[in-house]
Amino acid sequence: MLFDSHAHLDDKRFDEDRDEVIARAAAAGLVGIINAGACMQSSARSVALAQKHDIIYAAVGIHPHDAKEAKDTDYGQLAEWHSLSKVVAIGEIGLDYYYDLSPREVQQQVFIRQIDVARQLNKPIIIHDRDAHGDVLRIIKKEAKGLTGVFHCFSGSLEMAKEVIRLGFYVSFAGPVTYAKDGKLKEVAANIPLDRLLVETDCPYLTPQPFRGRRNEPAHVKFTAEEVARVRGIEFEVLAQAATANTKQLFGIGL
Repeated sequence: MLFDSHAHLDDKRFDEDRDEVIARAAAAGLVGIINAGACMQSSARSVALAQKHDIIYAAVGIHPHDAKEAKDTDYGQLAEWHSLSKVVAIGEIGLDYYYDLSPREVQQQVFIRQIDVARQLNKPIIIHDRDAHGDVLRIIKKEAKGLTGVFHCFSGSLEMAKEVIRLGFYVSFAGPVTYAKDGKLKEVAANIPLDRLLVETDCPYLTPQPFRGRRNEPAHVKFTAEEVARVRGIEFEVLAQAATANTKQLFGIGL
């Protein structure tokens, strides 16, 4: 019953066995995968994957790493892709002050312009936030009123998670919640409302235990879901059903 709410199956690390990886996901019982774009080329590949595979849905957007490459014409293309039924969100978008691969002012401008596209389309947004909590929240509060979306691979505090939820957003957990040292993230997973929780792989990155150190793939989302269920003290099936329902609700899938 699981739904991988954030993957990058268009990444070159899947070039040798992409179809087999997708087949393993279906065999593992996944009912869906959101493939998130990271740049215009990646977004185009994401759309193509969604058109080819029933299990895959696409998000399109410009990651903060690539914000410096954004062109004025890109925003119209992001909107145009949403004429296709399986394109369900703008993402992933946001701020990354850890790597700073694009100037921070440029990251913010591109983030805001993509939020505006989402507002015009009434589509959810998928937010990347690394070491930029304050500016991300400030921009969301000012620019994203009335929108919903998800803070993917959440890395903030419980207090921040509560604020994110108060603003109408969801919180998604990836492989790091399975790491023994990440007690803060386990606390968040244990205490946020069940109806605001998603699970993801962010593959090929952030592989959960027990496969940490190897390439991640959608079938591994069950290990993240199992750990979230464990820290919440609930049955895996209850967690899986809720997280999948939340993903479908957020992205308007099968409603």
